[in-house]
Amino acid sequence: MLRSYRDTELSNSVAEFPGPSLPEQEEPRVSKIKIRVRFDYRGLPRPARFFFGGRGAKEVAEELRQQQSNMWRHVPLQGVLIEDIEFFELYTVYDEIEETHAAFAPVELRATVDSLGDILRFVCRSEFRRVEIMEPERLHLSNRDLERLFFKFGETLQQSLKEQEQERR
Repeated sequence: MLRSYRDTELSNSVAEFPGPSLPEQEEPRVSKIKIRVRFDYRGLPRPARFFFGGRGAKEVAEELRQQQSNMWRHVPLQGVLIEDIEFFELYTVYDEIEETHAAFAPVELRATVDSLGDILRFVCRSEFRRVEIMEPERLHLSNRDLERLFFKFGETLQQSLKEQEQERR
């Protein structure tokens, strides 16, 4: 159909056009993530030097767990808030490589982190056993967020490999 009169809809400026509409299903971005992380600190028996000072695997594991839990409580980490630390019962297993009994002292941390990248400092530890994301139930990651996460994971992995190599020397 031809129009001979001026169309008022076309005369609107660009600034008056409505912006792109967002899908209704997209949820607003959550700023904090609540997690629960479990670590099992391993204790191997220390032989006695001279006639005293030997310690069993359970004592070593318990001491290591105390030291690490104090570190989690008192050393601030950017983007991480430790809410609660829970100790579980020690357990022992036979280590076929070391040919001795090893004791494990489990600890569970409840924390709030700012981003998924902040979870990496928990996950990249040798004592790490599992992580549970308690809140939110759903996370939406854009391609950029996923790229950042993988980049940070790569950096953390390289750093931990360097530290292990230096310990071996």
